[in-house]
Amino acid sequence: MSTALPPKPRIIGPRVRVCIVAAKYNEQFADALVDNAVEEIGELMPSTRIDLIRVPGAFEIPVAAATVLDREKPGCVIALGVILKGATAHADLIANSVTSALQTLAIQHKVPVINEVLLVEDEKQAYARCIGAKLNRGKEAARAAAAMVDVFHELDRTMPVDSETPARAK
Repeated sequence: MSTALPPKPRIIGPRVRVCIVAAKYNEQFADALVDNAVEEIGELMPSTRIDLIRVPGAFEIPVAAATVLDREKPGCVIALGVILKGATAHADLIANSVTSALQTLAIQHKVPVINEVLLVEDEKQAYARCIGAKLNRGKEAARAAAAMVDVFHELDRTMPVDSETPARAK
């Protein structure tokens, strides 16, 4: 586990669309993730259009992200949510399912999907990762999104498109 935020990537100039799909469940923490991600995106990618989609819980995030990706593809999708562990394996099952589904979507659609659906032990860990400054995963998600948008812009610019392989949607 990292103990600090990664460094800020360079500022992205071109207009980009980023879609944040965030759970409403564990509202205080999920809202903080969203607020921090939006604020950081505003600094790193000032020309970015942010579309925010709120879903009931973490389990619903992948299907909403899939719907977005099946339509006009954004430059990046950021998945945000908080799963608090309980006495059963339910939280682990949800977290594994969400992570697997999000990775599959990223690979199938060839669009970066940043997964900050957090599985935490308790509210203290949730606070540290969602509201605190040192481990803030909302800011981290925005930084990863900016870095991946930059990578994909560079790939689009430098990689020749094979005539038999369809170009990645922009």
